[in-house]
Amino acid sequence: MSDLWIRRFRPRPEARIRLLCFPHAGGSAPYFAPLARSPGLPAEVEVLAVQYPGRQERRKERLVDSLPELADHVSSVLDPFADRPLVFFGHSMGAALAFEVAQRLAGRSDNVPRWLFVSGRRAPSRFRPGTNHLLSDAGIADELRRAGGTEPVFLDDPELLAEIIPVVRNDYRAIETYRWVPAPPLGCPITALVGDRDPQTTLDEAAAWRQHTSAPFDLKSFSGGHFYLNAHQQGVVEVVSAALRDVARQA
Repeated sequence: MSDLWIRRFRPRPEARIRLLCFPHAGGSAPYFAPLARSPGLPAEVEVLAVQYPGRQERRKERLVDSLPELADHVSSVLDPFADRPLVFFGHSMGAALAFEVAQRLAGRSDNVPRWLFVSGRRAPSRFRPGTNHLLSDAGIADELRRAGGTEPVFLDDPELLAEIIPVVRNDYRAIETYRWVPAPPLGCPITALVGDRDPQTTLDEAAAWRQHTSAPFDLKSFSGGHFYLNAHQQGVVEVVSAALRDVARQA
């Protein structure tokens, strides 16, 4: 099952740390391929990414519109990667999913993530209602254009757009119906990253991640909107790499 859910971009058998990335709503594992190829990432790090059902080579599989169910699936396939320290990075919906997976691992495994990076997502304790999953197909397309992060070729081609709309609607439903069930804070450090003009996450909402860890917390702000990281890949890599070097020293 791990072969279905987890993608490797540059296998590194000698890696001392694995960085597991969780894509945004409508996103897929290859979104993080540039991160895997980044020369700024420490050589001892192997980048992995979660591939959700219903897209690319998994396009014929049933979509999962429940974040807790997705978290159950992902947390159940991570044992093959438990031989080395894991660090999680999630963007938008992926941040909430990474957090839910971390909570599950903390409750039953020694292989809890050593660090959690949450990007472009307000803290689970800061609920904000959302109804994008109820929009018409045209409405969802407009929302994708506003948010950025989707290649124009997919939005301008009617056939391609018809393929991605059900996936995006499904993921919007998953994240907009998600409700955090209060639980003890994680024991790993959390770093929240956010664009200073992100309409989906204010700086205050991102700072609220502080209450979800008993370990150190940090907040990094970048110029830009919800997909600030597309323009600030090097800055994001620097933030992540600094933490990974700390984890490597302790491994």
